[in-house]
Amino acid sequence: MRNGESGPGENLPSLYPYVAEDVMSLCRPRAGVWLDVGAGSGGVGLALAARSPESVLVLLDPRADALGSALAAASEQGLESRVVTVLGRAEEMPLADACVDLAVSRGSIFFWDDPAQGLKEVHRVLRPGGKAMIGGGLGAGYPAWARREFTRRRHEGVRRNGPEAVRRFRELRESGTFRRWARDAGLADFEVAGEGGLPADDPAAGLGIWVRFAKEST
Repeated sequence: MRNGESGPGENLPSLYPYVAEDVMSLCRPRAGVWLDVGAGSGGVGLALAARSPESVLVLLDPRADALGSALAAASEQGLESRVVTVLGRAEEMPLADACVDLAVSRGSIFFWDDPAQGLKEVHRVLRPGGKAMIGGGLGAGYPAWARREFTRRRHEGVRRNGPEAVRRFRELRESGTFRRWARDAGLADFEVAGEGGLPADDPAAGLGIWVRFAKEST
């Protein structure tokens, strides 16, 4: 499930705080307006909001039911006054140019119809000096035992869908695929870190793959 913990993550530690810690340490975002693209039920976005009391969080997703669940979770965590939900797709975000200071997306890009266009949109909505971290993974600090089990379950589920599903799963998570998307989006300066789709016994399994970039300051 996109950006959710049902399925391979069920009965395992929540991955969201670990991903949020990676975003904070790698991007060092300034406070302001933060955007979670393909937010689902808001796991990563809400974990980030809890780490920056001065920031407003925008959760964007094409599914109204997911955003409803995100709002309920925000209320439970006392974050509702700083959370805004927006119904929309990554490839055509109903947001103004240069309006956010941080854009993050975990696990969503693999489901975008046009990942390059989605990255182009992320760059458009960033303010000068704003930063983005887009991709998928469990977080560097996620416990090793849980990372192995999560990855084993995920790969087992993919294999049940046949060889073509396995091929596609791996292709979408290759560093070369991410670089191609970034170049096609017209990003002049970006960094691709990690390699997705690794087997469960690989020490780097679950660390994921991410593209990070910043909007040029004027």
